[in-house]
Amino acid sequence: MEPLWIAISIIAMVVIVVLLLISRRKGKQLLNPSNLLILGISCVVLGIIFGDERLIGYSFIGVGVVLSVIDAIRNREQ
Repeated sequence: MEPLWIAISIIAMVVIVVLLLISRRKGKQLLNPSNLLILGISCVVLGIIFGDERLIGYSFIGVGVVLSVIDAIRNREQ
């Protein structure tokens, strides 16, 4: 059953990223978070959702935090 949840989470993350890329092209937004930040936040949320399985949950949280830090460093330099 666990591989099914992993596959569902990966598919959901891909769908979220694709929808965000499509919606960013349509118009201006007041707050314009980067795609990297949104992906990082999505990974953290997936880590919280899959927190019962420590390896999967902590991996998602770790990847999300790293992506958010990379985005913060990139935005600071601009």
